[in-house]
Amino acid sequence: MIYVVDSLNSGSYRSLLEDMYRLRARVFHDRLGWEVKVTDGMEIDEFDAMDPAHVISVDDEGHVVGCMRLLQTTGPHMLADVFSSIMDGEPPLRSSSLWEATRFCVDTNRLKTGRGRNTIGYVTSEVMIGAFEFAMAAGVTDAIAVIDPVMNRVLQRGGNAPHGYVGTPKQMGKVVAMAALMDCSEERIAKIRDYAGIHHDVFAEQDMLIAAE
Repeated sequence: MIYVVDSLNSGSYRSLLEDMYRLRARVFHDRLGWEVKVTDGMEIDEFDAMDPAHVISVDDEGHVVGCMRLLQTTGPHMLADVFSSIMDGEPPLRSSSLWEATRFCVDTNRLKTGRGRNTIGYVTSEVMIGAFEFAMAAGVTDAIAVIDPVMNRVLQRGGNAPHGYVGTPKQMGKVVAMAALMDCSEERIAKIRDYAGIHHDVFAEQDMLIAAE
């Protein structure tokens, strides 16, 4: 199930955020070897201080198993300030109806392969559905994400293929990075749902977690 944590409710979900930051550290620092800062076992960067919305997947046992960060592009964001070389000298994309999706990851140690609940594919789709539905409700029409070719294939397989790309792919450390555009639409969400077999409401009753804490 999906929890959305932003500046309005982060005080009520502090432990959930900390578990998400720990997952990010295990994935991006430990497994992928990215040059990211880890403090007290948590991966937190400067963009986490800019009031993003975090889309967090929690399994039936209460463990954080997936996440994504959504950030407005009207201010600092990763494509503009970290991966700007992708844009080939063009100005950064900025619009109140365009959000940037970053820091997507899933817990490959806890989740299984295959299909169905508690699998990597299921949680990947659940996070995408939650992100697009939340964005649409906020009036967002498009999302941009810096991805690598592997993630590009994952999106294409899962009914979530980008409808376009901006700039040109660039070598970033050990991987090639590209900027992909995706529309936030009912049609896209329906394709992801059909692929994953997810036809229920993915959002949790958020008061449940507050009561549990």
